[in-house]
Amino acid sequence: MPKMVIEVPDELVEVGKAMAEHLASLQRTMARLGTGKAVDYAAIEEAMEESAAGTELAGHRAILQRLDIDVPAVVIGGIRYTRVGRCEGAYHTMVGSVSVERSLYRQSGQRGGQPGGKVVDAVSLRAGVAADGWLPRTARAMAHAVQQGTSREAQASAKEFGRLPYSRASFERVAHVVGALAVADHQDIEDVLIDAVEVPEDAHSISISLDRVSVPMEEPRRPPAGRPRKDAPKRRVERNFRMAYCGTVRLHDENGVGGYTIRYGCMPDGDVIGLRDRMVADAATLRSQRPDLKIQLLCDGAPEMWNLLEGGFKAKFGDDLQRLVDLYHLTEKLGAAARVLQDSTAAAGERLRHWKRALLQRGSAATDILRELIASGRDEGVGTDHPVHEAITYLQSHCAETDRMNYARARRLGLALGSGNVEATCKSLFEMRMKRCGARWKPETGQHIVQLRALALSDRWEPAIALTLRPLRKAVRTA
Repeated sequence: MPKMVIEVPDELVEVGKAMAEHLASLQRTMARLGTGKAVDYAAIEEAMEESAAGTELAGHRAILQRLDIDVPAVVIGGIRYTRVGRCEGAYHTMVGSVSVERSLYRQSGQRGGQPGGKVVDAVSLRAGVAADGWLPRTARAMAHAVQQGTSREAQASAKEFGRLPYSRASFERVAHVVGALAVADHQDIEDVLIDAVEVPEDAHSISISLDRVSVPMEEPRRPPAGRPRKDAPKRRVERNFRMAYCGTVRLHDENGVGGYTIRYGCMPDGDVIGLRDRMVADAATLRSQRPDLKIQLLCDGAPEMWNLLEGGFKAKFGDDLQRLVDLYHLTEKLGAAARVLQDSTAAAGERLRHWKRALLQRGSAATDILRELIASGRDEGVGTDHPVHEAITYLQSHCAETDRMNYARARRLGLALGSGNVEATCKSLFEMRMKRCGARWKPETGQHIVQLRALALSDRWEPAIALTLRPLRKAVRTA
């Protein structure tokens, strides 16, 4: 049997021992497989993971120990810190936690309990540790898992993958730490992200869409009149649905086909004006690369959405804007009106197809359809349902003065006709994650998850989290 001799430095002795144990475990496993019996290879994979994890942990321990600085005083960010002690600290990696002895420092002249009296250690600062010992790669992976699903699901998936052996509460805590950092610095982070985008050569236009979606919120419940019962809960809350906001900025080719999309989200009672202004800034940055790109405001007919968009984009782009109400929202209302005007379902479908063809071919079609509906004399419906009246109101609001229903012109200009991208964003950003059974959210912590999820859905996760966690890394120098 050939022998291999490896020289191991003193500080890597534990790593060498772990590697030797890993090789010995591998040899024992191979020795049992000499026969032709069926093998439970899943058990072998699990054993290999555990053995390799021992080597990985030993390596982390050695590297983290090397990051420690044990001197009487250090300088961090130009401020002098004095050593106050030395003790063990836990650091959490992708495969488990390791304990490292390191020196603790406190700002010179400060005492415990004072604003500047918090102790720090060189290992955490130099490595960019998040919160209490969570290494950056670990924190990033845990935050990504929680933006995809609940912390319980994240814990279960991690167990199945054989990585991140931490509790549900740890997943929850770390994800909100990373989310809070992403929210706090989102303006600077998103400035860097949008500057890095390269507009494709086939890009022809930019569509900007805004929509709303309901989210279950936790709100304090008003206590009942009179003296509370002895068993009454101390903290009374109720679950109410409030409207959150979704936005998209999307590049389209000359046929109106969508491509690269940036997604935005804002919890109820959040900074929707800030979200709108972010969309304005991103659209302006993209257009600065390609001044020939057409800018299109595209959403449903809700007045609130149009007022928000007009308030920001008109100030930035003036009259150099194309405006269009989503064609499919209009056809929904026209379809309901057609079923009232026609005697059969087939006739209603044919009339709707005729209207749709007209909308796509003539710029004045929306006005013509409006006159046709008014002339029908069926403005008043039965009971609470007034589909013809609703279609008339919808057309009057957007086709006459605002000219937001000229679909023939939009086709000639190669613009998109539907806002399905923002509708899909409402579903993927909020409904799939935030509206689980029994879920309820607070505005601040809910925004943490929305911010992280918007970055992931926009294919910006890796650079965004790198920018989010980078400020945690700080140099520590001997005083």
